[in-house]
Amino acid sequence: MPEYTGHAEIAGGGIGGLTAAAALARRGWTVRLHEREESLRAFGSGIYLWSNGLAVLENLGVRERATADAHHGRWIQTRNRRDNVMSRIPVNRSGGVEVLTILRERLITSLVEAAATAGVEIVTGSTVTRADPGGFLELADGSRHGADLVVVADGVGSRLRDGLGLLRGRRALGQRCARMLIPREPGLVPEADEDDYIEYMSGRRFLLYTPSSATDLYVALVCPTGDSEAIGDPLPTREWIRSFPHAAALIDRLGPVSRWDDFEWIELHAWSKGKVAVLGDAAHAQPPYLGQGGGCAMMAALGLAHTVTRGAGTLGDRLRAWEARERPLIAHTQRFSFRVGRLNDVADRPRTALMAVLGRSRAFGRSRLRAARAIPTGASPI
Repeated sequence: MPEYTGHAEIAGGGIGGLTAAAALARRGWTVRLHEREESLRAFGSGIYLWSNGLAVLENLGVRERATADAHHGRWIQTRNRRDNVMSRIPVNRSGGVEVLTILRERLITSLVEAAATAGVEIVTGSTVTRADPGGFLELADGSRHGADLVVVADGVGSRLRDGLGLLRGRRALGQRCARMLIPREPGLVPEADEDDYIEYMSGRRFLLYTPSSATDLYVALVCPTGDSEAIGDPLPTREWIRSFPHAAALIDRLGPVSRWDDFEWIELHAWSKGKVAVLGDAAHAQPPYLGQGGGCAMMAALGLAHTVTRGAGTLGDRLRAWEARERPLIAHTQRFSFRVGRLNDVADRPRTALMAVLGRSRAFGRSRLRAARAIPTGASPI
């Protein structure tokens, strides 16, 4: 099958855009990536990398760099308001699922390195105002950049996507999250749990404990959008301790809250129009309960690069084949993550009983980890 290559213009310098840029350039495309901010940086937090995301990094040649300081947990625990374990999933065992946690900044830096090494031209301070299906990006300065392929990966609020008429639904999920990085230190949780990933649930509030390196701890707080007593900067510490008294030492260490983010669900009529492909949160945003937002963006981006380069037919045929291959798994992951998030709305006692049942269900476990175990299109097993 003859390979199809050309020039690609990409809008968005996040995980999806950088992965697409590096993957296309490594397959012979010339690529220019536009980022509206003056620098490529990540909002301070940690990120989960499962087997699928690690396979993408391996394909891009930066897995070792990205995971040099990673944390390898032993268990993913879910605990109730009484600090009792409701479920526990073993990870990083021989023959099982692999998951590492790193700083989001390290992931972005590694993807920038992969893109730059492959020859991608990265332009910061470059605001894209329109993506045209005919194959060009229009910038705020009035310039136009033509391409054989245009990739839109500019996030959940993408105006470029909306301008293409592809949006089927954008749904606010009624939950808000604050993310913080603090130093790891002894005594924040019991010593036996310090290396685990822990999800605490209490009423409709959720606290996530995630070691992300030897020295960094990522903490996320989730509550309903209307929970005014829990939301604010400075953080209403006493209110969160009231919900999670067993985590008082941890909550007392939390500092300023730079922002509270709303969880959203995005669904498109199609992932492409003409010569434009849409991926990442702009195409398939999901709540983060499976830790697969980044992984899905990376899978879609690598799959796009592979399919448009080595697929059959016209570019339109290849873009449709890309969506047909990638969308079912990502849509499953969106739905499953949404359903897991709905557990926050279940009262504590029935939720504890339900989680005990789900924790013993092999079918539930397989479905939860379906994307995490997937081998991304264009990647080799690792």
